[in-house]
Amino acid sequence: MNTMRMVDLITAKRDGKEMHKAQIDWLIQGCTSGDIPDYQVSAWLMAVYFSGMSSQEVFWLTEAMASSGEQIDLSGIPGIKVDKHSTGGVGDKTTLIVGPIVAACGAPVAKMSGRGLGHTGGTIDKLEAIPGLQTALSKDAFLRTVREVGFSVVGQSENLAAADKVLYALRDVTGTVESLPLIASSIMSKKIAAGADAILLDVKTGRGAFMDSLDGSLRLGKTMVDIGEALGRKTVALVTDMDEPLGYAIGNTLEVIEALEIMEGRGPVDLQQVCIELAANMLLLAEKAEDLGHCRAMAEAAIRDGSAKSCFFQMVEAQGGDCRFLQDPGKFPLSPITLPVYADRSGFVQAVDALAIGHASVILGAGRMTKDAPIDYSAGLLLKKKIGDRVSAGEVLAELHTDTENRFTEARQEVLTAFPIEEKRPSPPKLIRARISQEACNIFD
Repeated sequence: MNTMRMVDLITAKRDGKEMHKAQIDWLIQGCTSGDIPDYQVSAWLMAVYFSGMSSQEVFWLTEAMASSGEQIDLSGIPGIKVDKHSTGGVGDKTTLIVGPIVAACGAPVAKMSGRGLGHTGGTIDKLEAIPGLQTALSKDAFLRTVREVGFSVVGQSENLAAADKVLYALRDVTGTVESLPLIASSIMSKKIAAGADAILLDVKTGRGAFMDSLDGSLRLGKTMVDIGEALGRKTVALVTDMDEPLGYAIGNTLEVIEALEIMEGRGPVDLQQVCIELAANMLLLAEKAEDLGHCRAMAEAAIRDGSAKSCFFQMVEAQGGDCRFLQDPGKFPLSPITLPVYADRSGFVQAVDALAIGHASVILGAGRMTKDAPIDYSAGLLLKKKIGDRVSAGEVLAELHTDTENRFTEARQEVLTAFPIEEKRPSPPKLIRARISQEACNIFD
């Protein structure tokens, strides 16, 4: 069509018709400039929600969104630059661990991350729990840190994939957040604009994840891998478990301390295993070894010889953080009130509902329900039991950290509902559920 009208694009998508590249480019340009009214964009989003998009449409949409704002040029940094994205979870502090491991093995990691919202935590909030650390770096400072240290994490540029900011805000208030094509294009447009040569996607699945079904997580992972590959980025997705929180610590300062424990060769086994697998896949994408077995060995060695921890310290120092808190975590300010939650019966822990635990962390002050809400870095939970653990009545299930006892009653109830206890020991959860590449989708259930 010579003169495009938004109403025609809305009705065409409502009727299940495929859009052309020129139409999608025009729509994204109009969203970014503000020329298309919000009510028409909202109507189109709802049409997409019900009618879906073809793989070709999703590719064009992602490409247009990635080109709608600032794009980061990493070509001046030697080597294959590899990025990681998590779809969000509870207790997911893997970037703090995996980034330094991969960088210590010689693969540069230049990462733009977001803040937490709702029950899911954000990497930027965790890093800003370290006194002095700056995540609002200039582009030059960001690139310099990656070049000199091998690893940097900064807040996402306001102008990165600018159209996504417009579309996401409208999706959030129109009930269209859950649309798979819109989720995939939102995530991948920002990853493409961030400039990495290769991308590892950590697609969480389960109660505490954005996608709670394995089937939905597999479809999302496959869609994003296809987009990345089509846009010239080597891309792999791991589908990882989020039925229970990852590790024992939930809350920003608490998670930084637990990340340090992993980099010192101790800490929760589940978190350690997931981090090694994520790091190994990133190293394989960066062509640091020929197979995953060798890449796992490299990742484990980076923890064992201290090089991963050293890289993390260098990154923190380069971004203004006070490493004295990392050298002695006892210096971190902790919540003034620490209260236990006791089991009301004996048996085996059947589940640790990540969604309920995430909600409890928000109640305690560790998370936010609106994007501008303040958070208490020292607030959160320390789980004392995980799935399959034996527990006796009166034994501590979790320890709550908060600044006021008024928060305790509601948070305690969330925690109690998260811990069903029965007589039979359950099977342990499978941490890595699937691996998706351009060549194959391997499901490990």
